[in-house]
Amino acid sequence: MPPTKLVRAIIMGPPGSGKGTISSWIVRDFQMQHLSSGDMLRAQMGKGTGAGEAAKAAIARGELVADDIMNDMILAELGEIQGKSFLLDGYPRTLTQAQALGKSQPIDVVINLDVPFATIRERIEGRWVHPGSGRVYHTVFNPPKQGGVDDVTGEQLTQREDDKPAAVTARLNIYQKQTEPLLAFYREQGTLHEFSGTESKVIYPKVKSYLESRL
Repeated sequence: MPPTKLVRAIIMGPPGSGKGTISSWIVRDFQMQHLSSGDMLRAQMGKGTGAGEAAKAAIARGELVADDIMNDMILAELGEIQGKSFLLDGYPRTLTQAQALGKSQPIDVVINLDVPFATIRERIEGRWVHPGSGRVYHTVFNPPKQGGVDDVTGEQLTQREDDKPAAVTARLNIYQKQTEPLLAFYREQGTLHEFSGTESKVIYPKVKSYLESRL
């Protein structure tokens, strides 16, 4: 159902927590504009832009992308959808980003996905992709018929740099350190609502019910 009033929302959670999946369900059910920082970054990395190259280098080091790069991209996008309900996915991730966002847009709802890091590591570190087609496999949940090769072409699968164990651990540690003040910031404002669990299909009904109660 479309929102009965203007809703400016954020969905938060560590990399691999299911933000993308749950965001797509929110957009489907509430007809909100979805702004994914990850999609924007991947597009710019693919194009080889300055922001994309800077982001690629940071990710390879297991770091989060710099605040100024994220702020410029997201705030410019928000400026183009004034007066529309939106859901931010993957931004803000730091207190500095949240403060920059707050100066541009008031935020009505903040959804935080509290998923155990052990669950996230299993999800991310098991992912392998076929570069030519984009087909995604998982060593536990969706393994290829033959280890390490694509089912269709027989070509070797690869693992993204940011899916490798060392990079995953670094990203999660950095995420926790940088976002604790951010969670406190939104909690103090009274806009934060947290949802714990290990499966998106179990978490989402709670999220949906909460949003319906706010609309």
